[in-house]
Amino acid sequence: MECKIIGAGLAGCEAALWLADHGVQVELYEQKPVRFSPAHKSGDFAELICSNSLKAERPDSASGLLKLEMRRMGSHLLTAAETARVAAGGALAVDRDVFSRTVTEMVESHPNITVHREEVTAIDESAPVLVASGPLTGGALADAIAALTGSHRLSFYDAVAPIVTAESLDMDRIFAASRYGRGEADYLNCPFSKAEYEAFHAALTGAERAPLHDFDGDLTVYEGCMPIEVMAGRGADTMRFGPLRPVGLRDPRTGHRPWANVQLRAENASRTLYNLVGFQTNLKWGEQKRVFSMIPGLEHAEFVRYGVMHRNTFLESPAVLTPALCLKEHPNVFFAGQITGFEGYMESAACGLLAAASLYARLRGKAFPPPPEQTMCGALLRYITTPNRDFQPMGANMGILPRSGEIDAIRDKRERYLALSETAQAAMDAWAADVEQ
Repeated sequence: MECKIIGAGLAGCEAALWLADHGVQVELYEQKPVRFSPAHKSGDFAELICSNSLKAERPDSASGLLKLEMRRMGSHLLTAAETARVAAGGALAVDRDVFSRTVTEMVESHPNITVHREEVTAIDESAPVLVASGPLTGGALADAIAALTGSHRLSFYDAVAPIVTAESLDMDRIFAASRYGRGEADYLNCPFSKAEYEAFHAALTGAERAPLHDFDGDLTVYEGCMPIEVMAGRGADTMRFGPLRPVGLRDPRTGHRPWANVQLRAENASRTLYNLVGFQTNLKWGEQKRVFSMIPGLEHAEFVRYGVMHRNTFLESPAVLTPALCLKEHPNVFFAGQITGFEGYMESAACGLLAAASLYARLRGKAFPPPPEQTMCGALLRYITTPNRDFQPMGANMGILPRSGEIDAIRDKRERYLALSETAQAAMDAWAADVEQ
């Protein structure tokens, strides 16, 4: 059995090592050092660009649960991370150079992996191929992917509003309604008084913005979805005539139209996560927490994702990918990593493991059963393949796990998350054992 993998980032390396361990002859193609993306500097594989932190390890945290599931699936990158670990309290942080060098040595020394240091400009779908080219995919390879998926199915810029958990919202201050009573109260509404809005506007216009990376380009490309802080800077009432317009709404507490209003839209079918409509932003994450917590009802909001605006290549996965991580119209072409919408370093590696297991099943002529949705991996996979008109990448968070009445009845948040984690671990143990047969 043999296969081709394009890209030696975290997803590509994790997939290559897993498949090679299972006897597959892997041809791994990496464009470095022939061609570097604007963000990458090292010739080593699995290069970490922005941070050395691979996040928390506690089992009651989303990132900790993800790591437990990855270990159960046979992750090599977590082994490399242990080799490169540096002190960081409860987080898994690594020496970035040691981590990348360790992964590179793992890959290059494996007898079932052949590394090709060359740029891939076309996709041959005559045999299974796994594309794990990352969030900065460009040039001829991006053109080849667009040709398979449709150019409108491949995004090149990420303009994302923050996402909060439903359970952290103050529903005494928030009301459900659609403008003019249209629809079935599809939105949650956060009504401002005049004084509250003026204080919020002042804080927003004075908040500190995140610096742009060289590869992010000019934010003028986002004129169609302007950063909320830029909009606020154009005048005190600009937001009130834009995404914060209060028309067609009536606050049931006062019986009057709010001075301004923020709408929240459900991010998933179970309505455990909500998106701040129109709040694309380039503020620093700490500033987002400080300023957006001034929105009525969001005083204690738990942010599972902050807004970002940067260069990011990803598929419109719900439209083009199956739960087996292959294209619906080109089933020999598999995808893994951040290009699928799995957002984050460990998430990318986890997606590599899932894609490897799926491709291995294909090579053996078997069907690939996706992980149960009770697992973090299964929930992420379900998220990226469920129809979503405003699809954006998603990282691991407890809000995407399905809930039961028994778990929701647990008052203490940490105990509730631990119960979700234990359910997920048991489901992953059963699934992984079945897949390995």
